[in-house]
Amino acid sequence: MIVTLTPNPSIDRAVLIDALRRGEVHRASSSRIDPGGKGVNVSRALAAQGGETTAVLPSGGPEGHLLEELLDAAGVTYASVPVRGSVRMNISVLEPDGTTTKLNEPGPDLSSDEVEALLATTLQRAEGAEWVVGCGSLPPGAPTDLYAVLVGRVRQRGGRVAIDSSGAPFAAAVAARPNLIKPNHEELAELVDHDLPTLGHVRDAARELVTAGIDVVAVSLGGDGALLVTADECAHARATITAPLSTVGAGDCMLAGLLHGLSTGLDPADALMTGVTWGAAAVTLPGSRVPSPDDLDGIRAVLTREPDLDRVLT
Repeated sequence: MIVTLTPNPSIDRAVLIDALRRGEVHRASSSRIDPGGKGVNVSRALAAQGGETTAVLPSGGPEGHLLEELLDAAGVTYASVPVRGSVRMNISVLEPDGTTTKLNEPGPDLSSDEVEALLATTLQRAEGAEWVVGCGSLPPGAPTDLYAVLVGRVRQRGGRVAIDSSGAPFAAAVAARPNLIKPNHEELAELVDHDLPTLGHVRDAARELVTAGIDVVAVSLGGDGALLVTADECAHARATITAPLSTVGAGDCMLAGLLHGLSTGLDPADALMTGVTWGAAAVTLPGSRVPSPDDLDGIRAVLTREPDLDRVLT
């Protein structure tokens, strides 16, 4: 069982156009809606691959009802916490070459009681879980230390917790020492407060965090794959996708695959391979659709246990 907490879920609408031109009227050639938010995407990816997962999320307004209907249709088990505000709706504008432009709403303004209900529900559902995962941005009203509090409460109970966020909430969570973090290249650079132009710079920054008490640091690097660092190893994995459709949710699918691999007993490097395969498969799909087992066919990830640390990142 992997339990995800998404404090700021969304309805994700993706529209495909020929090219984005500012100030002009566009005719979409296709569109789709999916349940969204980073933790929701992790649970969707796990469910699509037959994994056991529960998504914890706030739900309010007509968008909240639609979100629950979409989760039901996707076969995702969830625990929704009623809130007064409405779930946000995000829009992704996709172009044929894979370029994605996102418009994200802020989300509902959560009260302190609603935040506490989210944390309590997460801990309740986390009894016996392999991992608890806190993911994504925080909505207005949520305290900056929400993920840090989650880390403390889960670890106090002997559980394992992973965090994927950004900015001040992410920094606060990292200080609380979760077992695993999954920043992207930019988020890691922001966390350590300096540029990371090469794979070696990323490795060194990740090692600093491991030394500070994080067991696993997995850094998603977009087209450059992903780097995983623990106290004992540094591994790089990459899959080349020649015809990308959408990058929305690809990092979330990578995290889902990584945690699935760790939960099934793979060593961290092999679990990274699973994560990169799931993430690469997501890039071949429209909107924020998550890959099914059939979508993994043809995805070939390459694992390097001694990566070229001088490689300049794009």
